Amino acid sequence: MDATKIITVQQMQELEQKADEGGLSYATMMENAGRCTAQAVLQRRSAKNRCVVLLIGPGNNGGDGLVAAHYLHEAGVPVCCYIWKREAKEDANLQRIEQDGASIIWCEDDTNLEALRGLLSGAEVVVDALLGIGVSRPIGGTLGDILDVTRQALADRVAPGELAEILPAALHAGTPLVVAVDCPTGLDCDSGELDPAALHADLTITFAHPKTGLLRFPGADAVGELVVANIGIPAELTADAPLEMATPHRVASWLPDRPRSAHKGTCGSALIVAGSVNYVGAAALSGAGAYRVGTGLVTLALPTPIQSAVAATLTEATYLLLPHDMGVITPAAVGVLEERLANYDALLVGPGLTDEKEAVAFVHALLGLESDRRKGHIGFLANQENERSRPALPPLVIDADGLNALARHDQWWHALPSETILTPHPGEMARLMGGEITTRKIQADREGIARRMAQEWDAVLVLKGAFTVIAAPDGRVAVLPFANPGLATAGSGDVLAGAIVGLRAQGVGAYEAAVAGAYLHAAAGEIARSEMGCMGTMASDLLPRLPRALQRIRPLALGNLTPIRR
Repeated sequence: MDATKIITVQQMQELEQKADEGGLSYATMMENAGRCTAQAVLQRRSAKNRCVVLLIGPGNNGGDGLVAAHYLHEAGVPVCCYIWKREAKEDANLQRIEQDGASIIWCEDDTNLEALRGLLSGAEVVVDALLGIGVSRPIGGTLGDILDVTRQALADRVAPGELAEILPAALHAGTPLVVAVDCPTGLDCDSGELDPAALHADLTITFAHPKTGLLRFPGADAVGELVVANIGIPAELTADAPLEMATPHRVASWLPDRPRSAHKGTCGSALIVAGSVNYVGAAALSGAGAYRVGTGLVTLALPTPIQSAVAATLTEATYLLLPHDMGVITPAAVGVLEERLANYDALLVGPGLTDEKEAVAFVHALLGLESDRRKGHIGFLANQENERSRPALPPLVIDADGLNALARHDQWWHALPSETILTPHPGEMARLMGGEITTRKIQADREGIARRMAQEWDAVLVLKGAFTVIAAPDGRVAVLPFANPGLATAGSGDVLAGAIVGLRAQGVGAYEAAVAGAYLHAAAGEIARSEMGCMGTMASDLLPRLPRALQRIRPLALGNLTPIRR
């Protein structure tokens, strides 16, 4: 399955030019784009008895909208094209619509936009084909008036009374579906900046590839459901683009096989060092996360005082009791672990360890780091000595307090084993970078910073948050197509770390396990959101939905329209 690459506006324009030079004409691409838009509308709303209003602009985006109008008309749907600007004389798509007998209203003939108000009052679907991806100028003038009238008309159509207060706008009886062609008008498709006048869409049909700005806030809030439509541009033209969208097809191709003859010994074994008296649940959640992605055996290595509480929650795990100081793991635990590490296929360190000095010293000792940080001192042992001083570690995942412990050492990354996976949220990422950059700046360039630091640290990075970014040292970068506020809850990251180490234990490569684990975790969150809403979901709610996410990833494609965010 070809990767779905994420590209900039300039890259898209270059792609179209190369495709045209290779024989796929601009006219054909426009025809394909409009047809795909019509198909997407028809899949979601029949609109047989009520009008689809298409707002048509002057450029290629407007041309895509006219083509969509033609195919909707052919399907028996009443359409009306409301044209802001268009050169009618040489516009073949406009001439075709006229020949179809579809209704056309020119903005220049619409005094005070009264005709537009009337159209919107009876519309089943509103299609935004006003401005395309290459426009970032501020909106004003007549276009601003059109958008203002449209927003007001949509607001007036919201169902009255208690129903309007309870249900999302997209579910209100009589509320039109708003569909953006390629991108919502007013969204900068590189930066994600959003013009105050922008029209928020319920569905965006973008062509060939997602654009970076569609996956960055605040613009992402205006995108709604995002669908990538194949308009015929050959995949090999973007083969070298480093940034890709994580898709169910790619994830499915990386998942381990599960033969009928499997037993727990063939399904991987994970060792998870986690927990403290203040964070009992972290160990249980990460252990359960590993089991729920198919790991055959999970051992929780934790402070002795919390074992009975964790075991009452996770009866399937085995346990390794570690030395502690008042319920916090101490450096003496390294000796206990060293005797057992060779028995495991992957190791997770960090969830719920706390940032107490004993736990920090334990992480440093496990990695062969010196126990104190001295200003101006490198803070790690020389490479050969470091390899001798630390135990031989299985494939490693470091999360949460394990990351915070790393951040207390200068140049800590030199101590990491090859293909270590790090799972920071933006705040932890800023700490790992030594405070050289703020969390806000990290959020402004998530993909670029993740790529740069994965290469510098020679580690696989999972930069968590809306549209989680996964970066490998070899330059590969994947972005998850999910932004779910329901995952903003304590313990969600523990489940994620468990899912990643579970796949790593089953023999999945480091980058692939990070992408697949993060995708399954997010997909489980989407299932929970569809069943429970985006408020009130707890981390434990993700656990039974991880196997369901595993079941669902293969059949998500819809022909040449691939839903990537719901």
